[in-house]
Amino acid sequence: MSDLICIGAIAGSFGVSGEVRLKSFCSEPTDIAAYGPLSTEDGTRLFHITLTRPVSGGLGARIKGINTKEQADALRGVTLHVPRERLPSLPDDEFYHADLIGLSAYDTGGELIGKVTAVYNHGAGDILEISTSRHKSALLLPFTLAIVPNVDLAAGRIVVDMPDETD
Repeated sequence: MSDLICIGAIAGSFGVSGEVRLKSFCSEPTDIAAYGPLSTEDGTRLFHITLTRPVSGGLGARIKGINTKEQADALRGVTLHVPRERLPSLPDDEFYHADLIGLSAYDTGGELIGKVTAVYNHGAGDILEISTSRHKSALLLPFTLAIVPNVDLAAGRIVVDMPDETD
């Protein structure tokens, strides 16, 4: 499990005075500003963020030290991370995406399927990408209780009840 959790990204500049457009990955989007300074994935840069307003496709924000459109544009695509200890504990049936990536995936018979390589959410729920040698391409499976009835973070594994059409 990673010590840093990605909670957002800078989508580019907004306006001409250094304001940025943020994409928040928090369940409550405005919570992104409540976790203190955010960092790059490697932890080498810190960003002190103040939200300004909702904007199309995200949130408007000011970042300390960013005063021009060019400086804001240069930050496009930067992901924003926070140390795990600053995030709230989750109930037993909820997981941070970072905790799922890298887990081994087994079928209900105990046979290794592959590894979770990514978690996507395009608005209709989480989708697990599982790399596997069983199929020509990676599997994309809904992260639901019916498909993934067991997640064991301590053992580093999930159990997948494969839908019939993927066998």
